[in-house]
Amino acid sequence: MATDQPGDLDRTAALAMWRDYAAASGHPREEEPAVERFGDSAGLADELLGSVLAGTKRATAALVADFAADGQPLPRIGGHWIACDGAGTPRCVLRTTELRLGPLASGDDAFAWDEGEGDRTRASWLDAHERYFRRTQAARGQAWDDDLEVVFERFRVVWPPEVADRG
Repeated sequence: MATDQPGDLDRTAALAMWRDYAAASGHPREEEPAVERFGDSAGLADELLGSVLAGTKRATAALVADFAADGQPLPRIGGHWIACDGAGTPRCVLRTTELRLGPLASGDDAFAWDEGEGDRTRASWLDAHERYFRRTQAARGQAWDDDLEVVFERFRVVWPPEVADRG
């Protein structure tokens, strides 16, 4: 169980970051990006965001049921989201480059590597994600099922410039 509760997301600061990115990139500002964090605890959010900012993590996986429970649309290719740390402070803007839906077991070696977690093998990735999904499903009063749909998402960091991917 997660013991360290994450802070509230600072949506005002996140939208200010979005405006800065939109102004610098010329990206239309009509789209209001999702404001999210990785994981289900402040510590996990900080750990995973640290991997993003270090350049190790360029993929993530979430249950379709998570989006439905939060009343959020699924990500879309070319869409953006603002990743916050465990305290809720926005740290970077991500742009989705690839999406696929499927059961957890359909995640392959390349995806596990791109998630940048643990030893980056598929075996450790599957184990960690099944444990995480079991925990988050149980917290919602639902059971884990091997057939639940997972959103497999790859992304680029596009803002701020000091951590943005090149090219």
